[in-house]
Amino acid sequence: MAASAVPSWGRAERLRAWRLGIGALLSALAATCVVATLGGPTAIERLTSVGASAPAGSAVQAATVVRPPDLLPPLPTLRLISSDAAGSSIGRASFTSSSLAGEGSFFVYLPPGYASARRYPVLYLLHGRNGHATAFLEIGIQESLDHLIADRAIPPMIAVMIQDRSGLNDWRDLGRRDSATYVIEVQELIDRMLRTIPTRAGRAIAGSSMGGFGAMNVALANPLRFAVVESWLGYFNNLEGALRADRPLISRLGLHAFLYGAAADPAADPAEDPAFAAELGAAGAQAESAIYPGGHSLEKVREHLDAGLLFAGRSLRDAQRRAAVEGAQRRAAQ
Repeated sequence: MAASAVPSWGRAERLRAWRLGIGALLSALAATCVVATLGGPTAIERLTSVGASAPAGSAVQAATVVRPPDLLPPLPTLRLISSDAAGSSIGRASFTSSSLAGEGSFFVYLPPGYASARRYPVLYLLHGRNGHATAFLEIGIQESLDHLIADRAIPPMIAVMIQDRSGLNDWRDLGRRDSATYVIEVQELIDRMLRTIPTRAGRAIAGSSMGGFGAMNVALANPLRFAVVESWLGYFNNLEGALRADRPLISRLGLHAFLYGAAADPAADPAEDPAFAAELGAAGAQAESAIYPGGHSLEKVREHLDAGLLFAGRSLRDAQRRAAVEGAQRRAAQ
């Protein structure tokens, strides 16, 4: 349920005004401050396409523009719907999405002890075709995160399971259904709603099947937002161009990637996983791949859920360490 009722036309007008008002400023700042660092106009265009913020301490911090408070979209209410013996909770929120031109919604896993004063990395999860965000709950993501966190195999983290509307098509921006932009819309809401680490080093994105393509598509389209990307039984159709455009950024900032397929998968060619992982590695990413026995099913994702979560948690921890070291080096150089 939405936290507050704001007429959709009013919100749309404010968003349009904001985009028109700062679009030129963003382009000018980005072009003057970071052309050399990011590797040319294509990278600049990708920076300006993802919104008005950049990770704190990043190479593009000089291009950061903060939205005025009165232009921020209203926050939805996160309603807790369950908790378990380990102390973790599941919540749900819905809101009027400008990207979808309709309702958007998501489920959230909050780790045990979330009420403390610390901040948490976030894993964003995208479901497959004709699927639902609750599929991740059905295969036991809450229990898996609980025991991995309890065993200190991964740091405590938030997981956000995003629900797209019916007729999902690769989590891409198509017509009035900007599903890729919708993911970023949710990410920005989560950073305002919850105690996140609101930087690139604090964000991972993963998906199953079509959501695996979606996760890679969104990560490559927004290279300043995600330090970790995973594709579970996914594919990578026509993403080579986006990867080439991101090479300067990946080489400088790093990227952790884990791609896996199933040997008897009739829907997604498993040979694409090691091939695309090799391309990511050539661009400077720390990329791993695997081909597991079996076919294309949610049960296969369940079997390897811990592997995906372990990779995400450990990679986020590494990304935050790297960001801290680079931040200290920049301060020492000043």
